[in-house]
Amino acid sequence: MLTLARLARLGLAVGAAAVLAAGLSTSAQAATGALRYFSISGQEFRITNPSDNVCINLQVRPDLIANQTDKTMSVYSGADCTAFVLNLEPGRSVAHIGGPRSVRFIG
Repeated sequence: MLTLARLARLGLAVGAAAVLAAGLSTSAQAATGALRYFSISGQEFRITNPSDNVCINLQVRPDLIANQTDKTMSVYSGADCTAFVLNLEPGRSVAHIGGPRSVRFIG
């Protein structure tokens, strides 16, 4: 049978481990705002509050892409964030760059 002091130490150790584990976990970050992009025919696509540091494959190859978030966006001509093209600062847009296939927001 465990003594009261031993139970207290065990409880303290478990509690400390839980606090450390909670302190080391990272919460997901996201850009605030929207990524808007338009097909050659003018159809609009929108991604709201995209996650940071996650590659996003676009649904179509846009003719115009607009970064209306608070984070810089890297633009890639290949799917799965391959073949870097440029960084697009918050509030900027670009057109006629060959139809990028994917983007990533830099967190």
